[in-house]
Amino acid sequence: MKIITWNVQWFCGLDGVIDIARVVNAARDMADFDVICMQEVAVNYPRLDGDASHNQPEILRSLLPGFEVFFGAAVDELSPDGISRQRFGNLVASRLPVAQVRHHALPYPADPAAGGVRSMPRMCTSATVATPFGPVRFMTTHLEFYSPPMRMAQAQHLLQIHREGCAHAATPPLIDDSGSAFQSKPHTPHCILTGDFNFEPDGPEYGLLNAPDGSANALRDAWMIARPETPHAPTFRLHDRRYGPVPITCDFVFVSDTLASRVKRIDVNLDTRVSDHQPMLLELA
Repeated sequence: MKIITWNVQWFCGLDGVIDIARVVNAARDMADFDVICMQEVAVNYPRLDGDASHNQPEILRSLLPGFEVFFGAAVDELSPDGISRQRFGNLVASRLPVAQVRHHALPYPADPAAGGVRSMPRMCTSATVATPFGPVRFMTTHLEFYSPPMRMAQAQHLLQIHREGCAHAATPPLIDDSGSAFQSKPHTPHCILTGDFNFEPDGPEYGLLNAPDGSANALRDAWMIARPETPHAPTFRLHDRRYGPVPITCDFVFVSDTLASRVKRIDVNLDTRVSDHQPMLLELA
């Protein structure tokens, strides 16, 4: 099973061109993926570089035949001119059956930093996918860039979402076959958490998420499982230094300890320039 995660920067390449098909083709060149998780997907933001005024989730649906596409808007707002609706967020697309989808708003606490901090709301899209080895909860997110207090609060909430899922799997709600909204849902301890976390491997948020607690509820960095002797490959500022002088790693794939033995390989495409981030590929055996 192959999974790709990618901050696609509203599909704007380093050449300033928005080309959704180009990004999809680059992902397909990496692997015949079963699930793809994307961050920074836009709807109707004409002032973004390259003019992201179109409905990108709808275009993706046409470019990914056979896939179910689920878009979660972290930002959903009226345009400054008061005419149109604008949305910005994360997306999960799967060619395997998706049993349940949830969109989680992440904490957005005020930051007391002097002069204020540039920020936006953040969220996590969670899709429970029927895989060959049972249901797996795919969570994809994009955490705060400018505010460390916000980012830590969001990382803590991601861990809480995962633990809540594990608790429901251990003690499921009452079985309900009514066909109503109360009908039984799939619950699973198996989780894959992907995204642009905007922290580095030495950050406290990384230590929080990648801290085995001795239980099946622990999350682990898939890179450290598959390539423990190799430093993380850079995923940001590799070809574009507008946000800093040196390349860094801030995109990760965390897996629940229940899936650790299935991690077969993980790679980063270091060549592509069709986004300002590099895509990651995880393969599970």
